[in-house]
Amino acid sequence: MATYYNENTVLYLNGAIIKAAEAKMDLYSQSLHYGYSVFEGIRSYKNEAGETKIFKAEQHFERLKNSATAINLPYHWTVEELIAATYEVLKINNLQDAYIRPLVFAPANMSFVANTESNITIQAWEMQPFLGEKLLRVMTSSFQRPNPKGFFIAAKASGHYVNSIMASQEAKANGYDEALLTDMNGLVAEGPGANVFYEKDGHLFTPTIDNILPGITRATVLEICAELNLPVEEK
Repeated sequence: MATYYNENTVLYLNGAIIKAAEAKMDLYSQSLHYGYSVFEGIRSYKNEAGETKIFKAEQHFERLKNSATAINLPYHWTVEELIAATYEVLKINNLQDAYIRPLVFAPANMSFVANTESNITIQAWEMQPFLGEKLLRVMTSSFQRPNPKGFFIAAKASGHYVNSIMASQEAKANGYDEALLTDMNGLVAEGPGANVFYEKDGHLFTPTIDNILPGITRATVLEICAELNLPVEEK
């Protein structure tokens, strides 16, 4: 199993920088029991000047806010304060090429009544490329992506990822590296934790955003293609 922290690791929790080993959450949290929380997966990199830079930080924290708002989690933090807190976490942990995980989670609540407050944590750890750099063996999963009429698919909600975990575990149990999920219509949708592109005859194809999480990396690929005049078709 990966090691995410040690006795010296710090994280951000509700406005304070504290040691990860000393951080606490309520075991009666609605998030723990029902998966009712939202998160982001962000990368930071050491650039050519030796500086630590977070990839599209504003877009990620804006999406965090939008996700929380979509599922009625109270949210009162600004993009600026969360970016500053993230750089502080990276600096103290001496991280540059890192994976960053902001998470907004609910307090103790065993009912489905709306919460009046939320908690936020920002964690970071060293992480290699998500699926490495080799060619992958991929299987079409027997699991489909959730129906967008049942969830806010554009929200990066923790509970949605039980679906992803099941698909990925199924693929690995069958000797594959990763899964490819279809939507409720049987059309290609996305991977458990990634959007999908394919190239054919000089064109790049990717699913429409109707039944997928519209990823920030996906949007970046589309921006790069536009700059390079590479044709892209969403279908």
